This record gives sequence, C-alpha cells and structure tokens, in this order.
Amino acid sequence: MTPRIISIVFPRLATDRYLRRRPQELAETPFVLTHFEKSAQRIYCLNEKAEESGLVHGLSFADARALYPDLVSDLADPLSDRQFLDVLARWAERYCPIVATDGDNGLLLDITGAAHLFGGEEGLVEDLLVRLDQAGLCARLGLADTVGAAWAMARFGGAAHNPHGPRQSGAIVPPGASFSAIANLPVMALRIEDEVSTALRRLGLSTIFDLTQIPRVTLSRRFGTTLLTQLDLALGHAMEPVTPRRGEPHFAARITLPEPIGLAADVLGITQRLMQEVCKKLEAAHKGARRLRLVAQRVDSGNEEAEIGLARPMRDPDRMTRLFTRAIDAMDAGFGIERLRLDVIEAEPLNLTQLSHADRKAREGEALADLISRIGNRIGFDEVQRYLPAQSHIPEKSFITAAAAYSEPATDWQPAPDRPLMLFSPEPIAASGTEPPRSFRWRNMRLSTARAEGPERIQPEWWLDDPDWRTGLRDYWQVETLEGRRLWLFHTPQTAEDHLSSWFVHGEFA
Repeated sequence: MTPRIISIVFPRLATDRYLRRRPQELAETPFVLTHFEKSAQRIYCLNEKAEESGLVHGLSFADARALYPDLVSDLADPLSDRQFLDVLARWAERYCPIVATDGDNGLLLDITGAAHLFGGEEGLVEDLLVRLDQAGLCARLGLADTVGAAWAMARFGGAAHNPHGPRQSGAIVPPGASFSAIANLPVMALRIEDEVSTALRRLGLSTIFDLTQIPRVTLSRRFGTTLLTQLDLALGHAMEPVTPRRGEPHFAARITLPEPIGLAADVLGITQRLMQEVCKKLEAAHKGARRLRLVAQRVDSGNEEAEIGLARPMRDPDRMTRLFTRAIDAMDAGFGIERLRLDVIEAEPLNLTQLSHADRKAREGEALADLISRIGNRIGFDEVQRYLPAQSHIPEKSFITAAAAYSEPATDWQPAPDRPLMLFSPEPIAASGTEPPRSFRWRNMRLSTARAEGPERIQPEWWLDDPDWRTGLRDYWQVETLEGRRLWLFHTPQTAEDHLSSWFVHGEFA
C-alpha cells in the first residue's frame, strides 16, 4: 500500500488562537503579536488584515507603529501556542491514529488506509479544512506519498505560497506523482537551510527539477549529504515515517446528567464520583494530582469553574473532594447544571507505599499536607511558607523561607546553639564601652542588666558585599535583664572608634 501523508501548516497559528477569544472585536482590525528578539520588539505573528496592510513577520514594532499608529497588539505567548498545537494534534486523531506535530505551527498525518472512511481523500481533505475554518484557523494542506512532498505542497504548492490567498487551501498529489508535483517548486521546499538555498539560487539552481539535472557527486562535494538526503526523502527514495506524538497522559472524567441539578450537595456528590474515577486512572499510572479543575456547564451554556491545589501529590478521593466544598458552595447554578468535568491540570509521580497502623509519622504528614492545602487554596500557596536551613554562620542567613507546598520539611536541622527564638533587624541602643551596659533603653522600656554571657565573635562574609554587615565584625552577648527580658545584643568595636552607635539588639530569647 502506497503511503499517504498529509502536512498541515498554520501560518497564523498564534494570532488565530488569540482571536478565537475576541472574534468580533478584532475581526476587521489589523492585529499583531510581538516578542523581544535581541533586545528589540518585533512582530511575531500577524492576522490577515495586518498582512494586507503591508506588515510582515520580523518587522520592528516601532516601525509598524510608525506606519499604523492605531495598530492593535499584544505580547506573544509561545508556550500557549505550543499547547494549542498539541490540542490540534489530539483533535486530528479523528482522521487517523498516527499524528505528529511538525515544528511550531504544523501537523503531520499518516492517513494510509484511512481515507475511505471519509469517502476518499478528497472527502477527508474537505472535511478537515471545513472544520478548521469553522474553528477560525487559517490552514494550508498538502497530501502526497512522502512527508517531504506533502510538506513542500503545503507551503509552496498551489495557493499556499500566496499570503493573500484563501484562508484554507489544499493540494492533493495523486499517488506516484510526487516528482512532477514538486519539480517546479523552489529549492527551499526541500526543508534545507536558508544559506544552502541562497547558494543554490546564486548558482542558477532555483527549482527542485534543476537539482535533479546536476550529478549527485557534484552536489555532494559542494553542499554535503544533507541536500541529497532531503531530495531523496521528498521523492520517496528514502523512508521517512511519521512518528506519532507521545503526549503526557491526561487524567479526566466527565458526566452528562439526565436532569439538571442545582444543590451544592448534589454537585459535591457527583464530584466525588468523578474524583474516584480520576484517582483510579492516577493509581494505574502511579501518579498523584497536584492541581485539579472542576468545570460545571449550566443549562444556559455558561460555565462555572473551581480549581484547587494540593500541598503534595495525592490520589485520595475523599480528602481531595472535601477541598472543593467551599468553591462549589460559591457556584452559581443558574437554571441548573447539566454537565460536570473534572481535569487533573498537574500531576506528579506517586508510587505505592505500604503503611502500618503504627505509622503515626506518615499520618501526621498527611494531616499537615491537608492543612497546607486548605489554607493555600484560600490565600495562595506562595503565602504558606516554612523555614529551611541554610549553610551560613551569619545569623540572619542561617535559614531561608520557602513555599510549604513545594518543599519538604528539614528532618536533620541542627541549628546553632544559643540562638534567640526571635530574630529581627538590629535596633540601636544608647550605650558605650565593650561590656554590655548596666542599663539601657529599648523600645521605650528602661531595662537593667542582671546577667550577661559572651562575647561570641562573628565575622562578616568578606567575599560578599552585604550592606547590613559593612560595619564589620560583631561581638554578641546574651543579656538577661531584671525585668525578665532575655535579649541578644551585639557590639561593633570598629564603629565605637568613630563615635557612632555601636550597640544593637538583634533578637530575643524565650
């Protein structure tokens, strides 16, 4: 059976994706997406109206605004574009089981033996292009025996090379006619580098047919084997299979209800059923959920969404469902909810573990994770923090703060001895001498020293320029006052010589 390959290119993928959210507002307006390239803001992608106005990809945004002061623009999001292309690849599996992404804006489909399901190749291509047009996507399609020929026809064949041509175009090459179809296409249609393409045109070799008239040895000596390899792939003299995409598994569950529901208790009960199904899929893949989204579709086609995060990977349906309670109570059911969908947005490895009834430490860890999850879903996970040890003899650098949901607690933390419970920015006190003052005023309190222990000399990190330690070394003292306050004072000998304040309170013991 002769292989049949479809290559699809989306020349305006980024702007088409963006305009799908605002189809009416920007339909007849020149619009561009920009990005920063070598410290210059340039056009990344542009819609059809912007192309008709004479703007091109790579043009400086400042020049574009000079030509069209009212040009509408926004920053490009290549990551979202890539995710959208992955979505299109999953959608294209309706036509064949083997689908792969091609670069940043293309797809490859191996429809060998599948075209008859759509009434032949013409019917399949027509159905595919109509659906893409309904989705608001500009697409150029090529169908041939090889990946190289299909790729060339999608980008350079028929109306594909005309930027002002129709939004959808398809070029179908009959079986066995790849050479005659691509012979008159430019040499850049062979997927070669721009430098090689320019060098070939300078030699008068502007089309693929021209290359076939030159001895292969001559081309190999001048341009290496890559050019000949691409030519053989396009003509079918070498095999180039379509490698199917291997995306990450998607964990989701959904349900369509026979009758709309509106009570929060009913939504929560169905959510638990969906959660049990999702957790079974997670367990089979040895995964745990970190973020989940619940989408409730109302009868009026409106959506209500609720999203939760977890302090650590989890697949316990009861504990995870309880976290949705507050969000479900706040949902507006309208005239009723008829569909529910639960998606795992983020998952991490979570292997099976065997726990005994006496494993109290593990249960305490689960309780702490549940607490962090509940608080984090209310105020944000970045706001729930924990202290972690750090390698530094400087008191204020001996620990760091980290988000509790994205870090593990330190189990072998051995803090330095004789450190205060509370540490704050140094607060100067009026005192002199190298010994702790017998009485001093701190925070509007008159304190008297009962006992002092020290000094402990700490040198600054000379290899770092820390503004807080520019005064040099410090002599720390533990001071117990008659009023019951136990303070951590330090003295800077070098500032005493300059008649500056040399005594500070840096912390307080329990």
